[in-house]
Amino acid sequence: MSTERVLIIGALGQIGSELLHELAKVYGTDNVIASDIVEPRNLQDIPVRYEHLNALDKEKLGLLIDKYKITQIYQMAAILSAKAESNPLFAWRLNMEGLHNVVEVAYNKGIKKIFWPSSIAVFGPNTPRQNTPQHTVMDPNTAYGISKQAGERWVEYYWKTKGMDIRSLRYPGIISYKTQPGGGTTDYAVDIYFKAKADLNYTCFLKEDTYLPMMYMPDAIRATLALMEAPQDKVKIHSAYNVSAMSLCPADVANAIKVHKPAFSVDYEPDFRQGIADSWPASIDDSVATSDWGWKPEFDLAKMTTHMLEHIEI
Repeated sequence: MSTERVLIIGALGQIGSELLHELAKVYGTDNVIASDIVEPRNLQDIPVRYEHLNALDKEKLGLLIDKYKITQIYQMAAILSAKAESNPLFAWRLNMEGLHNVVEVAYNKGIKKIFWPSSIAVFGPNTPRQNTPQHTVMDPNTAYGISKQAGERWVEYYWKTKGMDIRSLRYPGIISYKTQPGGGTTDYAVDIYFKAKADLNYTCFLKEDTYLPMMYMPDAIRATLALMEAPQDKVKIHSAYNVSAMSLCPADVANAIKVHKPAFSVDYEPDFRQGIADSWPASIDDSVATSDWGWKPEFDLAKMTTHMLEHIEI
């Protein structure tokens, strides 16, 4: 029986909503607590106990940690790239204060193991776009990217000064059939499948040849758990690890869908998100994650497309 007691903050978001199910399998449903600022549509869809929590409410966070004797925290609450540009100051507050609250409260209560997600948004226009290395120029020019880059510096600082074991991944675009887009620049790669499944055509907000690193949700969950389960001496990066699975452009995704749905078509009407995408890497070098703790993706574009179209429910 597990002695770990895990709290997920932002458990109803794109990644959190699927991560909680896997954590429940690993640690048992009685040992995982889900929390979010919004109320779930149906509590029966959540296999673990649920608590309402605003990530900015430091006092309630402390009470929940005490109530459930929490030993690990996954801080998944954040405002994503496109939404952050519409309210950058609030995005900064939620993304940074939410992180600080978790780390400070956890440290004061003797909890040292935390997962906090970073993003490829930490890179910027002067970062090498092809095969972006683990260590390179980071000059983000979006509110989301700035907050994530600052967060990386903070989590490394907490490791150096307080011995906090905070682990992080620079997530690429995440594609899932279970959750609708949530305000990210890579959301086209989710929405395009939902449109195709409904036999609708799609209008893409990025240019057809805009390459970005992507990952299917099952691989994202696997990478997260693999990092958190790795022995501490194998975790050598204390800011955030590069991870990726494939590099895609909208035309690639459209062509993969046409294998299954030949009549599917895509129009292209780039909007403000094109500028964000142009400042991000086109492909990622995640060899450090591979050498340190054995990261290896399972899904490529063809396998993911088949799986997406089989499982999307309209």
